[in-house]
Amino acid sequence: MTEATFRKSTAREYFESLAITVILALFGTTFIVQAFKIPTPSMENNLLVGDHLLVNKFAYGARGSIADVVLPLRDIRRGDIIVFKYPRELSKHYVKRAIGLPGDRVRVEDAQVFINGQALVEPYKQMMERSYRVNFPPVPGDQAYDLDGISWYPKFLKGNEVVVPPNFYFAMGDNRDNSQDSRYWGFVPRELIVGKALIIYWSYESDSDAYRRTEVRDRLHQVFDLVTNFFQKTRWSRTLRIIR
Repeated sequence: MTEATFRKSTAREYFESLAITVILALFGTTFIVQAFKIPTPSMENNLLVGDHLLVNKFAYGARGSIADVVLPLRDIRRGDIIVFKYPRELSKHYVKRAIGLPGDRVRVEDAQVFINGQALVEPYKQMMERSYRVNFPPVPGDQAYDLDGISWYPKFLKGNEVVVPPNFYFAMGDNRDNSQDSRYWGFVPRELIVGKALIIYWSYESDSDAYRRTEVRDRLHQVFDLVTNFFQKTRWSRTLRIIR
C-alpha cells in the first residue's frame, strides 16, 4: 500500500466515523431524547429558569410506530411533567404537568384542584392564592382566564366542571400564579405531546426575559456571561437531577 493510498483510507475512515456519529446523533435527538431549556418560571420551584432538560420521546410511544410493540411504554399518568407543542403556536414547546386525563371532570375551587369530585393532593404546587386565579371554570362574567378575549371552556362545561374529551389532556404549571396553561387556552391534544421530562442535565442561573432577547448584541452578551460565569452560575446541585 502506497502512502497516498494509506492517507486516502485513513481519511475515508474518519469521514465514515463522523458520518455514523452524526446519523446516530440525529436519530437520538429525533426519536429517543430531545433537549429543552426552561425559559419561564411557570414550573417553579420544581423546574427553574435556566434548567436544561432531556425529554424521553419514547415514554408514551412512538405515535403508531412499530417501535410501540417492542418498547417498554406506558400511558400518560396524572402528575407527569410533559413537554408538548403549544396548541396555538406549534413552533413553541411548553412544559407543564398533566392534571386532567381523558374523561376527567376538572375544577379548581379556592386554589384546590378537584378531579372527578375528589381533591387532588399536589405537594409540588406553588401558589400565593391570589383572588383572581383561585377558581376555574370562572363564574359568569369573570374573564380572568379568557385568552385574547376568547372563552374556550363553555362548550366543555358540565355543571361547574370542565370535562376532558378523548385523546386530550388538561395541563397546568406548578407555579399556579404565573403559568399560562390549559386554564387559558384549552386542552392538550395527544398528538402534540412530545414526551416526558426525564432529567436536568445542566442548570444555569438565568432570568426569565433572556429568551426574549434575541438580537445579536444580546446573544453576544449571553455568550460572554456564560464564558466568564460558567462555574459561578451553574447550579451544580441540580445537575443530573431526575425530574418527578
